[in-house]
Amino acid sequence: MRTFLWYSPTKDKPNSIFNYDNWQGFLVFKFGDSFYRNKSVLSLIKEKLPVSASLGVTSFFLTYTICIFLGIAKAVKNGSRFDTWSSLIVLIGYSVPGFVLAIFLIVLLGPGDGAVAHLIPIAGLTSEGTPGYEAWSLWEKFTDYLHHLAAPLFCYVLGGFATLTLLTKNAFLEEMHKQYVLTARAKGLSEKTVLFKHVLKNSLIPLVTGFPMAFLAMFFTGSLLLEQIFTLDGLGLLSYQAVIQRDYPIVLGTLFIFSLMALVGQLLTDLSYVLIDPRISFDESQG
Repeated sequence: MRTFLWYSPTKDKPNSIFNYDNWQGFLVFKFGDSFYRNKSVLSLIKEKLPVSASLGVTSFFLTYTICIFLGIAKAVKNGSRFDTWSSLIVLIGYSVPGFVLAIFLIVLLGPGDGAVAHLIPIAGLTSEGTPGYEAWSLWEKFTDYLHHLAAPLFCYVLGGFATLTLLTKNAFLEEMHKQYVLTARAKGLSEKTVLFKHVLKNSLIPLVTGFPMAFLAMFFTGSLLLEQIFTLDGLGLLSYQAVIQRDYPIVLGTLFIFSLMALVGQLLTDLSYVLIDPRISFDESQG
């Protein structure tokens, strides 16, 4: 068994730790072949990535867009009936786990015989493989994709509403009571200008700085339970099956990718502070 040696300037340079052949597999993401699928781990990740990416990216932008506008509306109408009822609905949605909601939708609206209405397709994100699918127009394929995407996307998005919405509302309320807002209003600026030009920029700093990490998390990890319930062949299901089958190359490969992306996301999150607020300087804090 080959062992790694520590480098010492007084001795000859060890070949084991500085040999490129020992590290080229990691550098170019060569994780070996699967034990049960007769494919390389990297090719399997590339095959499953579009499913998790389509769900993750769509749910990310949809969640942030709705939550930001809903949080602003709740802050402007703080204490009103709209604020109370929207908070109740958001908290109820947050309290229901996504996989429980998915099972409920499958039972009522799925392809089974006991469903009230057959609105949710059997599996996948498209109807590829059905007779005549290749002859469909681009618009028909797009609507079919939305049809398959609707139910799992709804379960993805619902659980993330409460935290982001309330965070946006609280940040917006905190900025609205600061001195510069009173000064802007005293200058005769319209309420729309004060809210969307001055308050919005500062109140969204806590949310925007979390964009890179949240984006990479939704893009690469997906949801194991939702993919299992809706029969979506994504990275979550691939990782789960690899653990059950003890397919160690896939387990290590997916874990390596997820860990690397988490580190990159954390780095981008730290850098985004400086890009959003130029007043933040790491050099000055160290000095």
